[in-house]
Amino acid sequence: MEFSKKTFDNFDYSRNALAVNIYTLAKCYANSFKDIEKERFNSVLFMGQSGCGKTHLSLAIANTFMNKGIGVVYMNYREDMTYIKQNILDSEVYNKYLNRYKNARVLLIDDLFKGNITPSDINIIFEIINYRYFNNKPIIVSTEKYKSDLLKIDEAIGSRILEMCDKFNISVRGKGLNYRIYG
Repeated sequence: MEFSKKTFDNFDYSRNALAVNIYTLAKCYANSFKDIEKERFNSVLFMGQSGCGKTHLSLAIANTFMNKGIGVVYMNYREDMTYIKQNILDSEVYNKYLNRYKNARVLLIDDLFKGNITPSDINIIFEIINYRYFNNKPIIVSTEKYKSDLLKIDEAIGSRILEMCDKFNISVRGKGLNYRIYG
């Protein structure tokens, strides 16, 4: 995926009202960031089915930030979680990766909790989210899970994410929303 090609300008929000809503939320978050960055409610959460534009808009926000000199670290949840777990016994590599995600000015977590979720996954993501939560460090999260799913997976993680994203979160679900299938 060519990350830099994902912008607000090339997101097709003409498909339906939900696409307009998710686009509007993303733009509003990006435009508000300077004023809310240090606050508790400084993050954004995109929840919904595959193909509704969650990753595109997450990357559009990240690209907007980076164009303004705001550093963003991208975490592909499945790939990066696998790598972290493979290196869990190498404390130098493990801590390097965790510290990268903990200390980024903004952390973008793409496809949070995609696939089978292990106790190790929960422990690792809790460590990252908990640190960011207590230090008011913003996150951009895309996930196919919904609020109740996040809380069911792990209430401590879910409640922290939901609180951080209290002002900026959206659930997208409905027929014909996957642009990969329905164009």
